[in-house]
Amino acid sequence: MEHHIKTADHEEFRARIRLIQRFPKNADKTKMKKKSFPVTVSAVILMCVFIFSSSNSQIFAYLVTYKEQYYRLYHNHYNQYPDDTMENIYYLEKALTADFCNPLYAMALIENETQWEKYRYLFMMHINLKLIEQYLYLGNKWNKRNAYFYNAPWKEQTLEGLETAESCFRAALYYWNDAMEWAEKAQQSAFRFIDLPRIHYWQDEAYRIEIDDLNYERIINRELDFLQQVREKFQAMEHYY
Repeated sequence: MEHHIKTADHEEFRARIRLIQRFPKNADKTKMKKKSFPVTVSAVILMCVFIFSSSNSQIFAYLVTYKEQYYRLYHNHYNQYPDDTMENIYYLEKALTADFCNPLYAMALIENETQWEKYRYLFMMHINLKLIEQYLYLGNKWNKRNAYFYNAPWKEQTLEGLETAESCFRAALYYWNDAMEWAEKAQQSAFRFIDLPRIHYWQDEAYRIEIDDLNYERIINRELDFLQQVREKFQAMEHYY
């Protein structure tokens, strides 16, 4: 029931994204404050207490296998650094291709097969929407809103960054097509009066897509048009300051 066909362009984009890791992160994150000796000792003591307190009980690990498990690993970051965003993209893409868990452990209360079917459609739609958000976050790390004349010395680097941003925006557009397909399935007449209280937000997303209140294609195309305008301004720059 799930489909996730990678195109050649999408694979090329993923390769480009892996190269992004060579860019430095924000200096505020890379700077580490020196810990004082008392703080370090306290940390060691707390660790020892934890180890000894858990020695009489077993600590269990579990294998991440199902869609719902991968989705729970997705989370919002305070600063949204590129590595953080790519981490979320990894979890969400794994969620697309993994199997659903047993309905007993679903993220909504499932009592019959009709609810189970609608739940699966909504889940796939929601994952695609989250991937769109993450790729837009990632693209905006390299996007430029203005082309100031004093940016001319960094013309080539900026143009390369704009190319990366465009790749991210086009990847987001790729997932929008899938999101619309799953939303359409979830909004079929057979599911109109099927309510899943724990995931009302997902149902709202499907309804907003149906009435064209949520339209990422329009948003992304507007960003691509604006990006092209900025690119043309940089390409026209000739003088260095």
